[in-house]
Amino acid sequence: MAVNVIMGDITRVKADAIVNAANTSLLGGGGVDGAIHRAAGPELLAACRPLGGCRTGEAKITPGFKLPARYVIHTPGPIWRGGDRGEAQLLDNSYRNSLRLADENGCETVAFPSISTGVYGYPLEQAAAVAMNAVTCGLRECRSVRDVTFVCFDARTEAAYRRALARLGPAE
Repeated sequence: MAVNVIMGDITRVKADAIVNAANTSLLGGGGVDGAIHRAAGPELLAACRPLGGCRTGEAKITPGFKLPARYVIHTPGPIWRGGDRGEAQLLDNSYRNSLRLADENGCETVAFPSISTGVYGYPLEQAAAVAMNAVTCGLRECRSVRDVTFVCFDARTEAAYRRALARLGPAE
């Protein structure tokens, strides 16, 4: 099992599944969500409509359509409200439920963005630590997922995720 951190555009990553930092409607938005919807084409919106939205921390899956990924896993992360309203648990749930859904669908490779650190305002260093812990722990329960890549939009985010990965120590 491998966990990697790169800087790049998640819509161009070749993986069995990419994770979308979605809003609860699943009908597209800004940031990563908007980029994924634009790159996948209108079929993604059409596939999301009948899903009836998604609660924060949960995850739903659709085909990837025009993306190089077979699937898109949509998960709404929490909006940061100061840290005392269960935000860490909800963010952990977003990563673990996405990983579980990828595993249930036979995915070997999964690419994650930095969930909730854009307009949702989750502090980057804290979010990176939650993400790394959730994914490394969640991978131990996976049968098919072997490779997870965190695809960071900018150098600041990439550095935070690299620090979080380094704090975990050598892989088992």
